[in-house]
Amino acid sequence: MGTPLIVGDPAPLIALPDAEGVERRSDQLGDRTLVLFFYPKDDTPGCTMEACAFRDSYADLRALGAEVWGVSGDDAASHQRFAARHQLPYPLLVDRGNALRQAFGVPSVLGLLPGRVTYVMDRHGVIRHRFNNLLDGPAHRREALAAVQRLQAGHG
Repeated sequence: MGTPLIVGDPAPLIALPDAEGVERRSDQLGDRTLVLFFYPKDDTPGCTMEACAFRDSYADLRALGAEVWGVSGDDAASHQRFAARHQLPYPLLVDRGNALRQAFGVPSVLGLLPGRVTYVMDRHGVIRHRFNNLLDGPAHRREALAAVQRLQAGHG
């Protein structure tokens, strides 16, 4: 694992396929803020609550000029099932081998379970908010929404 990235750090380039095979690139977001949430595994209880919380605030985040991307090491087929089952409107990126997770320095828990960390990056690709909490999935949406609102208000 790399050194964990913190607020003020430039984010590494994100260039991963989503569940449909479409490459999502952070350098093609234009003026949009990016909410990037790393989660351990599709269809586990905490991850489902987190993903659904982001789903339920997706329209609000988009209205504030933000994109939302979820990331885990699951394959495209797993992401497709997860997104369809819970009507997730945002892309789930396939991070096979966890290269992006490592680039962001997302910690593992007890060296086994992939961590749950959410980043909010401004339109310049600078990390403006980082939230690390394995147990409270829905808190990630609350944290991200508040961070995006601060950025929109010019206080980020």
